[in-house]
Amino acid sequence: MRPFVAPVSHRERLLGAAAQFTAEHGWSALTMGKLAELVGVSRQTVYNEIGGKPQLAEAMILRELETFLARVDAAFSDNPTDLVRAIEAAAVNVLELARTDPLLHMVVRSSQGAESDLLPLLTTHSEALLDAAGAVIGEHVRRYDVPLAHDRMQVMVDMVIRLVLSHVMQPSGEPRETAATIAWIAQRVLAA
Repeated sequence: MRPFVAPVSHRERLLGAAAQFTAEHGWSALTMGKLAELVGVSRQTVYNEIGGKPQLAEAMILRELETFLARVDAAFSDNPTDLVRAIEAAAVNVLELARTDPLLHMVVRSSQGAESDLLPLLTTHSEALLDAAGAVIGEHVRRYDVPLAHDRMQVMVDMVIRLVLSHVMQPSGEPRETAATIAWIAQRVLAA
């Protein structure tokens, strides 16, 4: 007997196709009609499932964020007693995924001067992205016995997120080396 596999929803198929098309051809080349054609549904289905292009942009960004945060969750789950090791593992997971994510590559290229209209999709939602990442990581961090006041812990979480994002946007080394450095900084903050 085969295990049950839930069918992929129209929404997931649409978001996957939109991300792939955008990574290959750019955001401005994607229309709702083109997306409908790619997935084999009507334009009305696209509008019913997603809404217009601004809602599609937001949904694509949130989908990307969920993918990255799933890697963060896994790192904390794998290291339930060692916060510094969890931070290092989360950083490695995110930085390694960033190397292979085609949509993120398009964003990174645009941040480095390449012609792209994709960077505004990320920057206009940056506060919401930072808040979502901070909430997920903050939830994990609260489970550890850490000798920092809550407000100082929030500062450390924000620092780690911003360091990782900085290296996602402009990598300066191998993911494991970068993650080890970020973990070293976090350890110094925690020791203080």
